[in-house]
Amino acid sequence: MPKPAQDHESWLRLGLIPGIGDGAMRRLLESFGSPGAALSANRTQLSQHLSKKQIDSLQDGPDPDLLARTMAWLSQPGHHLITLLDEDYPPLLRETADPPALLYGAGRRELLLQSCLAVVGSRNATPQGEANAEAFGQALSGVGMTVVSGLALGIDAAAHKGGLKGSGSTIAVVGTGLDRVYPARNKALAHEIADMGLILSEFALGTVSAPGHFPKRNRIISGLSRGVLVVEAALNSGSLITARQALEQGREVMAIPGSIHSPLSKGCHALIKQGAKLVESAQDIIEELAWPVMPAVGSVSTPAGMETEPLLQHLGHDPVSIDLLAERSGLTVDALSAKLLTLELEGHIAQLPGGRYQRLL
Repeated sequence: MPKPAQDHESWLRLGLIPGIGDGAMRRLLESFGSPGAALSANRTQLSQHLSKKQIDSLQDGPDPDLLARTMAWLSQPGHHLITLLDEDYPPLLRETADPPALLYGAGRRELLLQSCLAVVGSRNATPQGEANAEAFGQALSGVGMTVVSGLALGIDAAAHKGGLKGSGSTIAVVGTGLDRVYPARNKALAHEIADMGLILSEFALGTVSAPGHFPKRNRIISGLSRGVLVVEAALNSGSLITARQALEQGREVMAIPGSIHSPLSKGCHALIKQGAKLVESAQDIIEELAWPVMPAVGSVSTPAGMETEPLLQHLGHDPVSIDLLAERSGLTVDALSAKLLTLELEGHIAQLPGGRYQRLL
């Protein structure tokens, strides 16, 4: 395992100064070689790289309370500061146009050097979309890829859960400080990832969720990864921002097609029209990335015998109302409701808003 830099305090003294962003930090590091040297530079030397306001902020120094809290946080087991000059800084991320100078991490730092694939999609995913994301995450992690996503509800959370089931594990890139969990509903999942995977953030401790943070963190999700898989996305989805950033970074973009009637398929279909690879199985991704040959893997498997269940045949793969299903099957609504309840309890279908049903298998 490559050794990280140990001068955490100098890095933090520079990185926690208001108004000194990644671009300014990179200029200072290129010119002075280290944060300590930049902090020791005089105003004349600094004026070649910073504005007067930035120099004033640098010489005032960071918030001492925040610096002390961060140093205390870093002293805890499993907490990391990953700097741009560390040997284990993610190499693909370093090559991007705007790599973060500092990353805070909680969990398995060694995952930074693994081959990664981003899996992203809608927060308001369908049950089928979540099942696909988890199954793809598990299959890819099972062949050694690390699944990267953003810890959001829906597709992100499902992809992380799948990634945790394989040897490749998962990395969550978040838009808050690592002393906070957003959304709160994913608190248990975040703790599990910190134990078995890795959580990353470029934001200082105490940073709360804000809309502008999420497009910013998306460049890290794609930057860490060899490619991006979009599972479900509306046309105005933030996942399409990640896909666009991936293209700008020279990454592969892939998408899972869906029903022509689903708004959450529109974004994926638009990507495919624009040249993204249409993906139907994890094997498609493995072949696209020229991953070492493994046994064929798929997305969601169907238990033996379920394809012969007549009601599933009538249900098809698009969401359908109970009235239309009654018309197709010839069953009364009462008989149909009983069968649907049984299939739902067995995990074969899910009830959607508006009284519609959808197959999960």
